[in-house]
Amino acid sequence: MNLSLRVAATLSRFSNVRRALGLVWKAAGGWTLAWSVMLVVQGLLPAAMVYLLGWLVDSLASAAATGLTPETLRVVLVPAGIYAGLILLQQILGILGEWISTAQSELVRDYIKALLHAKSTTVDYSLFESAEYYNQLEQANTQSSTQALSLLQNIGGVIQSLITFVAIGVLLLTYSGWLPLILLVSTLPALYVVVRYNGVQHDWWQKTTPDRRWAEYFDMLVTTRMSAAEMRALGTGDFFQSQYQRVRKRLREERLKLFQKQIGARLAVGALGLGVTGGAMLWMLRRVIEGSASLGDIAAFYSAFNQGQGLMRTLLSGAGQIYTNTLFLDHLFSFLDQKVAVHEPVAPQPMPAALEHGIDFEGVTFRYPGAERAAIEGFSLHLPAGRTTAIVGANGAGKSTLTKLLLRLYDPEAGRVLADGVDLKTVKLDDLRSRISIMFQFPINYQATAANNIAVGDEIDRTTPDAIERAARGAGAHEVIERLPQGYGTMLGRLFQNSHDLSGGEWQRVALARAFLREAPIVVLDEPTSFMDSWAENEWLQRFRTLVKGHTALIITHRFTTAMQADIIHVMERGRIVESGNHASLLRSGGRYAESWRAQTEAAHLIEQPDVMGEPAPGFSAAPPVDSTL
Repeated sequence: MNLSLRVAATLSRFSNVRRALGLVWKAAGGWTLAWSVMLVVQGLLPAAMVYLLGWLVDSLASAAATGLTPETLRVVLVPAGIYAGLILLQQILGILGEWISTAQSELVRDYIKALLHAKSTTVDYSLFESAEYYNQLEQANTQSSTQALSLLQNIGGVIQSLITFVAIGVLLLTYSGWLPLILLVSTLPALYVVVRYNGVQHDWWQKTTPDRRWAEYFDMLVTTRMSAAEMRALGTGDFFQSQYQRVRKRLREERLKLFQKQIGARLAVGALGLGVTGGAMLWMLRRVIEGSASLGDIAAFYSAFNQGQGLMRTLLSGAGQIYTNTLFLDHLFSFLDQKVAVHEPVAPQPMPAALEHGIDFEGVTFRYPGAERAAIEGFSLHLPAGRTTAIVGANGAGKSTLTKLLLRLYDPEAGRVLADGVDLKTVKLDDLRSRISIMFQFPINYQATAANNIAVGDEIDRTTPDAIERAARGAGAHEVIERLPQGYGTMLGRLFQNSHDLSGGEWQRVALARAFLREAPIVVLDEPTSFMDSWAENEWLQRFRTLVKGHTALIITHRFTTAMQADIIHVMERGRIVESGNHASLLRSGGRYAESWRAQTEAAHLIEQPDVMGEPAPGFSAAPPVDSTL
């Protein structure tokens, strides 16, 4: 790195110091003020105790020479009492300091975590598809709160040590003017060791971020329900355990090697400090022998010099630690300073409250970050207002891409997405998304009560039980929830005690209820019945057209039994619309849709023939297969 880049990096780190201290003050201003007052008091206490130690030793020497009398006893007890009081005060301040530091730590951790959460919910959706984003999040998340508070404590430690050193330096100057210089020279190697090896440690930590993430991934596979069944069925437990141990062994060995390299340097620095202390004490003993210093002087000198040397090490080490803190804080602020590509409009336009014309994709081109081929190119499509449109097609045809563009999770490279002629780029994101009820292909199964699982799609505190039940009935989830031990108050999932899990199709109905609760004018359903059995699907389809009546609905599906309920069906292939019509007209046209439908019905016919496939199992429905072969 050239000189200009080094200077820029250094200035950036000084800026990080200011920002980090600002974060700590915002998170725990009152506690930080109390900590600052204690800092000054604790900085002056050691110097006062050094001074009292010399006074006490001289008093004891005088009492020993003159004999024990009430007068000599008083002379000894006064400095002894004050010295004991300072020791007690030091202990009290130490306990109070732990209390204050704990409060600061908790508040700062929660404040910075809130910043990370807020940033994570506003960064571009594209970042979640980038491995580099997860590396950045790991680096910001694992060290941010501790490093910000550590920076404050290290700065405080330097200030406290500086106060103490100045006070003790005044005492040392009474013996010789060169003593503070000796202290400085003897501790400079310690600064080099701290800065050098802390930088190496940070570089190693940054380089091994992917390895630490792999270790967390293997640990998750071995210990969570997500993979437990398949791991037992396939016998992969030992393999993933060994993978975890392999990564951890490499990390462990590399870290131990870093510490081994420090041992020699730290021993050499310690030997140098001991030699300087020994030389200073020999000089002071000669003065005592010559009669130019007392026993109290040598006791005070040893205490002052020893503390001074420790303080210089603390000062220089603190400076090195501050440098290290700024290295780690680079990751936090780099994460928080990420720019977004999907911007809020400068002059926002209102989103139409109820669509009259519909939604239009006009000449839209979009490719996913890092992809060479465009997902859709020059794509145009009209979704009429108040009608239900279904899009069918093979995986990778670009169907779900349309929902992401409609929600502005991405913006197109070219072209526009319009709602009644209003470009969605000109609408505030919250305004746009509040007008869309959506269920994704893989919705989240929240570890929450059944009621809150539905209400999380709206304002939980403002959602009434009647509204939740209406949405559940519409989605076919009410009967499922009614059978639960506490009904709508039952905790769903398996992660916490007293919870109850659902089947895939039951979870999907709960997610549908969440989408319907919002009652937005635009409804987007991505594979809404993919986890439902044929009976549940038929029951849901009976309600479906009533639920979306008067709404502009878009359904992404593989199931023809779902698609045939739509007013308009578009067949999508490789980012293009290749067929359009309703179910009947598409069958008459004899295209891809009709071919797939015939293939399904012929397969169903074979299932019904006992001489070909055998008798259907009792209770088996010979309805057409539900997955499209498009």
